[in-house]
Amino acid sequence: SWCWGFSPIAQALVEQAQAAGVELHLVVGGLRTGNGAALEPAARRYILEHWQAVANATGQPFTFEGALPDGFVYDCEPACRAVVAARSLAPDCAWALLKLIQQAFYVQGRDVTQASVLVELAERAGLPRIEFAAAFDSAEQYGATAADFTWVQDLGIAGFPTLLAERNGQLALLTNGYQSLEPLSDLLGRWLERAASV
Repeated sequence: SWCWGFSPIAQALVEQAQAAGVELHLVVGGLRTGNGAALEPAARRYILEHWQAVANATGQPFTFEGALPDGFVYDCEPACRAVVAARSLAPDCAWALLKLIQQAFYVQGRDVTQASVLVELAERAGLPRIEFAAAFDSAEQYGATAADFTWVQDLGIAGFPTLLAERNGQLALLTNGYQSLEPLSDLLGRWLERAASV
C-alpha cells in the first residue's frame, strides 16, 4: 500500500532520472507471497487500518467498502509476476502495468491475484494479450520473479518502496520507505550531478 501511496512521487523521480538519461530497472519485492490462506478478520482490519494511514499520509485514493472480501487470499506474487513478465516484453510497459494493477486493487477493489484480470490490465498497458499471457504463465517468468524476491531479500530490504541508485556496481540507498518528493528529488539530483562529473 505504501508503494501505491508513493506512486506519484515515483513517477516524478522516474521522469527526473529519464531526463538525465539514466537507465531504470523495476524490481518487485514480494512483500506478501505464498501464504495461500484466506485473510482472517483481524488481519483484514489491521490491513485496512494500514491503508487508511497510507491514504491519510499520501492523499492517494483507496476504496475501503468491500475491500479484501471474505475468503480473499492476499498474495502479491501473481501481480509481481505480471510486472516481471511485462518488464521482459516491454520495460516501459512494466511501469504502466504496475500503476494499473495498483489502481485496480486499491481503488477499484479488483482481485489482482487472478490471471484474467492481470491479462486485461497488461493489454491496457500496451502489451499484446496472447504474448503477455504466455509469458505470465512461463517457467521463465516464475523464475525471474523468484530471482527478484531473492535479490531484494539478499540486500536485506524489508520496507517498501525502496529506491536504489547504482554506479560502477555500487548501490546507494535513496529511500527505504515512503518519503515526500522534495527531499528525494534533491537527493536524486545530487546523485545525478555526481554521476555526470565522474
